[in-house]
Amino acid sequence: MALEKGFKSYIAYGRKNGNSHSELIRIGTKFDNYTHVAKTRITDKHGLGSVGATKKFISIINEIEPDIIHLHNIHGYYLNYKLLFEYLNEIQIPIVWTLHDCWSFTGHCAYFDFVNCSKWISGCHSCPQLAAYPKSYVDNSKANFNLKSKLFAANKNLTLVPVSFWLKNLLTKSVLKNLQKKVIHNGVNLEKFKPYSDTTDIDRKFNIVNEHLILGVASVWEQRKGLQDFVKLNDLLKDRFKIMLVGLDKKQINSLPANIIGIERTESQEELAQIYSRADVFFNPTYEDNFPTTNLEAMACGTPVITYDTGGSPESITDETGFIITKGDLRLALEKIELLVNKNKIATTSKCRDNISSNYEMNKQFEKYFDLYEKILSKKVTRKKMGKKNII
Repeated sequence: MALEKGFKSYIAYGRKNGNSHSELIRIGTKFDNYTHVAKTRITDKHGLGSVGATKKFISIINEIEPDIIHLHNIHGYYLNYKLLFEYLNEIQIPIVWTLHDCWSFTGHCAYFDFVNCSKWISGCHSCPQLAAYPKSYVDNSKANFNLKSKLFAANKNLTLVPVSFWLKNLLTKSVLKNLQKKVIHNGVNLEKFKPYSDTTDIDRKFNIVNEHLILGVASVWEQRKGLQDFVKLNDLLKDRFKIMLVGLDKKQINSLPANIIGIERTESQEELAQIYSRADVFFNPTYEDNFPTTNLEAMACGTPVITYDTGGSPESITDETGFIITKGDLRLALEKIELLVNKNKIATTSKCRDNISSNYEMNKQFEKYFDLYEKILSKKVTRKKMGKKNII
């Protein structure tokens, strides 16, 4: 879409990359990644490794001379945020930063709901989540908090884009409260995630026989994603129900009760859409989350969602497309599951699909970013005269 709109597009990444029409820039190497992990574990200075890789990347930015710099997750063991922001704070290039978690305004963690911590408001110290990502054996949270606060809040060309209203509300209480903010929700590809009327192949492959299917999907089943709640829910279910979980590792699969279907990953996105379509209910018992795309994918495939009232997870759910319940209330979850499986499936499918089509279709959400780019660029006093605008 950027190319179609006359931009020249570059994508910089740390490790894995997909196919792209943009020019791709690898930041660092596997060895750099491993040493950054080690630095994090030993010193709790996550995001302060990768010195050489970041300096090289900055030199590439200078060569490109972008009109817009769009950041996503700059944590993840591949980039030095101190070097990057010392550079960004000196240049006059507009920056859009899509925030997918809370790392930007804490001294250590990406989320803090699970331990009910509010130190990020006044100043992190004595972190209760050193064992959580990014895992460390020592506590440097106070210094990390102070450094991030100083670097990030100082940039006057920075626009934050939280992907949920929940995260925007947190930002208003954080050290980044004075920066520009605009919520743009995640979107979903409606051509890939769509209802499938014939899901007999799924029943056959996973040996589902006339049972109502409750589905859970996660890219990584961390503790905060609620895996144990599925195990507990399984004990409450009657024989006519079956649970399927997608995204588990082998150890997690082996630890599941025998009657829960656990798979590492689907063979294709099409098969995942078929599984979403086969499910009667998508249950998302997440304890910490920003704005889960899995909720959108499920509804795009016509499946209603039950989720805990946590983070931005409830924001995509309407009265006609699912239920929002208290964290950990599995008996209420079972009650709502019973209600949903007894509803007219065709009517429910239509309501779910319409909700996503109207509010979270991928290209509509992308357009909001381009509107933001143009608004920012139009405010620049000095703009380079060129045929194309560069975005990195």
